[in-house]
Parts: sequence; structure tokens; C-alpha cells
Amino acid sequence: MRETLDELVAILERENEVDDALRAAVTALAAAPGGVWAGIAFLEEGELVLGPTFGKPDPSRRASTPISYGGDVVGELRVDGEVDQELLEQAAGLVSPYVLLGWDTGGEAWEP
Repeated sequence: MRETLDELVAILERENEVDDALRAAVTALAAAPGGVWAGIAFLEEGELVLGPTFGKPDPSRRASTPISYGGDVVGELRVDGEVDQELLEQAAGLVSPYVLLGWDTGGEAWEP
């Protein structure tokens, strides 16, 4: 689990573009021990809309957790396979500032 989280931190620090960072993040989560697919859904106008994904989906083994920023839910992290729930929750926290861009910021300036 620690290796996957360290990889996510490195990805988010390395990538300059938010889209590239989120695509690399779902790739790393799908490749985590026990993972087969990962995706991020953005909250848009009250609906979750699937964004970047990687791997082969297996919805029968899907785990998900909300992605929150500043106390507001801005999306959902989904992983198929046998991935630790604690890893999923920590990963959601790491990607939350980046997922915010897919959410309506109400015209407020934003920096990760």
C-alpha cells in the first residue's frame, strides 16, 4: 500500500497538467496489488460523470469512495479488484485538489 501511495505522490508532484496527473493516478491505482481497473468520476451538476479510467473494468468487484475538497464532495474514486479500502481513501485525499478542476469552482481562482 505504501508503495502505491508514494507513487501517487510522485505522480502528482511530477505532472504539470491536471489531466495527465489524473490519468497517471488511475493507471497507478489499477496497477496496485489486487487492482484491475480504476476511474475517477467528477461531480457535475449533481451527477457523477466518469472521467479518466485505466484497466479492464470488473464492476462486480468495485470499491468506491467520495473525493472531497474543502468539505465538499467533488467526485468519486472507483477501483475494481481487491484493493485495500484505506489505500482507496488515502488516494482520494491525494487527488482531491486535482479533481476539483472537474468540478464547478463557482468562478473562484484555484491552485493545487
